This record gives sequence, structure tokens and C-alpha cells, in this order.
Amino acid sequence: MKAISILGTSSNAGKSWMVTALGAWLRRNGVRVSPFKAQNMSNNSYVTLEGGEIGRAQAVQAIACGMRPIAEMNPILLKPSGNGTSQLVVLGKAKQHIAAIDYYQHIETLWETVRDTLEFWRDRCDVLLLEGAGSPVELNLMHRDLVNLRPIIHLQGRWILVGDIEKGGVFAQIIGTHQLLSESVKAMGLGFIVNKFRGDLRLFSDADRHFRQHMPHLSYLGVLPYASDLQPESEDSLCREAETSGSGAKIAWIRFPHLSNSQDSQPWQLDAGIETLWVQSVTELDRARIIILPGSKNTLSDLQWLRTTGLADAILLAHRRGVPIVGICGGYQMLGKYLSDRDGLAGKAGDVEGLGLLPINTEFTATKQVRQVQAIWQSEQAIDQWMTYEIHMGNTRSMENDKSWLLPPLLTIQCDREYRDEGTKGDLVWGSYLHGLFESAAVRQSLTRLANISEHQPALISWQDRQHQLYNEMADLLEAHLNLDEIRHYLDK
Repeated sequence: MKAISILGTSSNAGKSWMVTALGAWLRRNGVRVSPFKAQNMSNNSYVTLEGGEIGRAQAVQAIACGMRPIAEMNPILLKPSGNGTSQLVVLGKAKQHIAAIDYYQHIETLWETVRDTLEFWRDRCDVLLLEGAGSPVELNLMHRDLVNLRPIIHLQGRWILVGDIEKGGVFAQIIGTHQLLSESVKAMGLGFIVNKFRGDLRLFSDADRHFRQHMPHLSYLGVLPYASDLQPESEDSLCREAETSGSGAKIAWIRFPHLSNSQDSQPWQLDAGIETLWVQSVTELDRARIIILPGSKNTLSDLQWLRTTGLADAILLAHRRGVPIVGICGGYQMLGKYLSDRDGLAGKAGDVEGLGLLPINTEFTATKQVRQVQAIWQSEQAIDQWMTYEIHMGNTRSMENDKSWLLPPLLTIQCDREYRDEGTKGDLVWGSYLHGLFESAAVRQSLTRLANISEHQPALISWQDRQHQLYNEMADLLEAHLNLDEIRHYLDK
């Protein structure tokens, strides 16, 4: 097995994008390739078929590589929940909430998990594409690094460095990062890439000459233009551009402080006549035709934030005006009458009142629901079936003691050959635990019809088909702008 690590000069330099594109390029060249990220920190997560939880970016990369996502692609996942703590997920299974200082005390034990998982891949693929995190030369962190240099040194593979010209100072980024590497690690370099160039590429035509003055032995693989239409899901909180798009009727998504699974908004980007807008203030809700409360890694804290900012009252006022309100996962829980988390299992401890738009109560328990399910949507216009998944703490139940509050389910799901109701459908209010709810064009169209948005035009292509098309177009961009010979030579040795 050969191994190539994609390192970056900073967060959001394009490491995830590059692994996805390179994986798609290798796959269509007949290479058995798999993605790997030793440690990920993200609240955008995905559920494998076995019920394991991994970063969404690794799931996207797996699909681009033609692989089924499995927990061994991301053995350690940290899900920030506020107050300096994160939920630790190891090989797909949720463990305790842990503070940063305590996490670093377990580095060597966690490295054993990473090392064993690297060995797992040795006879399961031709090429393992490793993704780094942040910068590989954070001098205060290098001695406890699990994700950048230690894995590729263990495998005795090669690395490619990606610099972000959009941030400015790309020569200093790349040359400075290279100079801070040890001589033995420098010798493992395949080359470097300048990423996210906007404008006329001829203005950067002499870059190679300047780089060679300082890094004569490291290959310049080229410069990639920024392609706004070739941006798959982003896991990086710094990258908000990938989440907002379109023009037309405004669909407002609430950007919680502890937002999770923001990619639930992205299928709307396929459609015409609507604009996806992420909001954090009352004034931004003024012209919203639909309001969506997404997932949260700290539901009670984010519910309090809604009230403190005035957004809670603004959402209730919008509902009275006839604006449809949708809650997904943590957002669904907030729409209920009461939420109880006496032990702080999902973040902030306490019992609080919800927004009261749905007749449901949620009680948080130590058991985390993590599973894939098939969603089945039926309306007067269409019947649709597609795969979705649940990741949530807490059990949500209807207030059965008050029959006048009972409402129909939102849709049906199939899991383990059994069918059951899922979610709640109220008067202009929908609630669901399903991540991927809007991957169905029928669901999106039903919601815009509820909101009387006549200009909405759902895409003819499915979300899944568009993603596969996107990965191939990303591979095309690599072929058009980069010199890939160094990669070919390494793989042919």
C-alpha cells in the first residue's frame, strides 16, 4: 500500500477538497483508494451502515473514492459541545465528553488506536489518502500530533502541501511551513500546490521561479483556480461560503453557536428560485419565507441563545404570520414544549421550556441514537425513498395525555426491515430527526408549496447524482491545472 498525506498551511486551505478530488481521480484511473483522517474535530458527522459515527468530510471522500464509508476512515472524532469540552468518538462509538487538557493526557493511548487502524488499511487498498488538520508545524502541538506528520511517518509515505492564496502571503505560507519541517520529513515531500486562485492565472506564471529559490528540491505541482461551482460539503467553521447560495425566496437557517450538520442545507443549492441564508440576528429573519432550525451539539445552550438574541420571539412571530418552521434533530427538540437534561448528557444541564410549536417532550439519556434509515415521503404530488441517518441524544415523545395535541408523523422510515412513523407534522411546523431530509426534491417542493413560494424550481438531477458528477468534475480540474507526474511516478515505483 502507498500512502499520500495532504497537508495544509492552515485550516481551510483546501485539504478536504484535495483528498476528495484526488480520490476521484485515482478511482477513475483504476486505483483502489481510500480516505483517512486520524483525528477530526467537527460537528458535521455521518453515520456508517454499521452505525458508526465519522466526519462528514471522510464520508464524502469515501464516496468520491468509490468506497463505502466505514469508521476506520476516521478513527477519532471530536465533536465540540461548548465550555471547552468535546464528545470523544473512537472508531465510530461515542465515549465521554472530555476537556482539551484531559484529551491531551490520552494522546499515546489514542495513537495506539490510530496506529492499529493504519495497519488495518495495509492490505485493503492500493493507496491511502491521509488528510491533515490545520498546519503540520504548529510548534506547540507537534509533539502531540496525531493527524499530520506522525501517521505518514509511520507508513513511510509521501506528503503534498497545500497553500491558500486567498488568505494572502502564500509564498510565506508554503516556504515557511517547509522550513519548519525536519530534514527527514522534508525528504518525504512529493510537492506543493497553490490553491484557490481567483483571477487571471497568467499573473502567477512566474511563481515557480520564486519558490525554487527557497525550495529547490520540492516540486511545484501547480496552481488551482477557485471553482465556486465545485465545492462539496465543508466541515470547516471558517468556510461559510459553501453553505450560502442562490437567489429568490429566502430560506433562513439559524446559525446556532453549537451548530451541527450544517450540510443539511446544501441540497437546496441545486434548486432555482430560492436563496439559502444563514442568520444570527432578528433583522435577518424579516423577509424569510421559511425558517429552519438545524442540528445542535448543545441543544439547551443554543435554545437559551435563541431567547437571549430575540430570535425565539422572532421565530414565534414569523409562525403567527404564516411562515413555515422546520426543526431538524436539535432544532426539532427545541420546537417542543419541554426539554429535560438533568445530567448534562448533551451539553448544558437543566430542564427548560421549548418554543412550544409542537406537542412533544424530549428527555436526554446516556444512549446515543446513531443509525442509517430509509426515509419514505408520500404527498399528493410524489412518493420518494432515499437513505438518511439519525445522530442524537434524547428521546422525543408526543404529549399523549392531551389528545387535542396529537399530530400526524412527518414521514415513514424503514430500519431493520421494520416501518415506523418519524417526526411530527403540525400547523406550518415540521420536526424530524433525519439528517438528509432535504436530499429529496419532493420534500423540498412540499415545503415551498406550504410556504406559497411559486418561483421555486426543484432540480431535475438528484442530490446523490449531482454529488457523483461533482467529484468527477473536481478530478477534471486537477488534470487540467496540475502536474500529476510526481504522483504517478510514486505510485509506479
